[in-house]
Amino acid sequence: MTDSTPDVPGREPRPPDRLAAAAPETGPVRRRVDDPGDRLRAARLGPADVVRLGGTGLRTRPLRVFLSALGIAIGVAAMIAVVGISGSGQAEVDRRLDALGTNLLRVAPGESLTGEKARLPHEAVAMVRRIPPVRQVAATGATDAHVYRNDHIAIGRTGSLTVLAAGTDLLPAVGGQVRRGRWLDSATGGYPAVVLGATAAQRLDVYTPGTRVWLGGRWFSLIGVLEPVPLAPELDSAALVGWSAARTYLRFDGHPSTVYVRAEDSRVAAVRAVLPATAYPEKPGEVRISRPSDALAAREATESALTGLLLGLGGVALLVGGVGVGNTMVISVLERRPEIGLRRALGATKGQIRTQFVTESLLLSLIGGLAGTVLGTLITAGYALSRDWPTVVPAWASLAGVASTLVIGAIAGLYPAVRASGLSPTEALSGP
Repeated sequence: MTDSTPDVPGREPRPPDRLAAAAPETGPVRRRVDDPGDRLRAARLGPADVVRLGGTGLRTRPLRVFLSALGIAIGVAAMIAVVGISGSGQAEVDRRLDALGTNLLRVAPGESLTGEKARLPHEAVAMVRRIPPVRQVAATGATDAHVYRNDHIAIGRTGSLTVLAAGTDLLPAVGGQVRRGRWLDSATGGYPAVVLGATAAQRLDVYTPGTRVWLGGRWFSLIGVLEPVPLAPELDSAALVGWSAARTYLRFDGHPSTVYVRAEDSRVAAVRAVLPATAYPEKPGEVRISRPSDALAAREATESALTGLLLGLGGVALLVGGVGVGNTMVISVLERRPEIGLRRALGATKGQIRTQFVTESLLLSLIGGLAGTVLGTLITAGYALSRDWPTVVPAWASLAGVASTLVIGAIAGLYPAVRASGLSPTEALSGP
């Protein structure tokens, strides 16, 4: 092919067209329409774009988002509160045991071979005190007396209260403290004076030192009221009189019914092993040895079982919240069909539509999870402060609560996301 444009005088001749020279004589050059450079490529969404796109659906429906997130928050808050309150209670038990000590052993008579109640010898306290690792020994003795508020109360209406003879060294040995008044001493231990346990004072409705109570058929003067004794709860429902006063006024036989022993922390097991033969050398098989801190540990294990049950209920609440999130996302897909169709018509891929709705579900669950974690922590703190407990919220509980909400959010948003991505542009734009 030749250039038909005439040469202009004074101008150099135009060079031949290279493209034309290279083209075949059969026709003009045609480019292939299926060239990869001519294909339309979908825009790529970065992480920030995905989050922004997922948050758009939440901002446009604030009330529905609030109600759905509230269901998740209640479930997470229940789980956090249960774990937190249980952990705070355990921390309180540990604190009390640290203050009271776990080195307290209780020696009590068991049963004889004939099935009758055994009795510890009079010398049991003195013999136990000779064990080298033993640091404190104190005893109480059961009496047949009863205590009443006054002498007009019918005989037999004892309120399940007991009267015990006690030595002056009992309170330090069991870690007890006086709430009002004072404890028995060498001066009051031989006179008709009484100290009431916390429960006994409540049932008798007697709290003021100096008040008289009817005990063993005569008047005794109240000199003190005790705080609850965690390691010796039997003292809470008892009226305690001096050892010599019990012998004088209540016909007490002098046999100890319970001996409390404090030993070195590192030698508790060794002391426990020799206590039966030491307290009752003639019949060591009729002696029972117990450790009050074990009872507290058993109660803690019972509370742990209850905590597991409550955690299950919290998990059910969390599952219900997840169902609410899934329901919200399904309705959102139905309402936003035109939006989905428009985005598909503009080139959005199925994967981008799925990512959008899964992200929206994850953000909704994350909001509920974080709100529930804060709410559960506040509930735990409020309850712990009301009981004067240390506030303990394990970090793993908070992380597990948020992680579980994300898993539930992903599962709840998966089906709506797949359903949304399966809509063709024409189907979505045509309406429901």
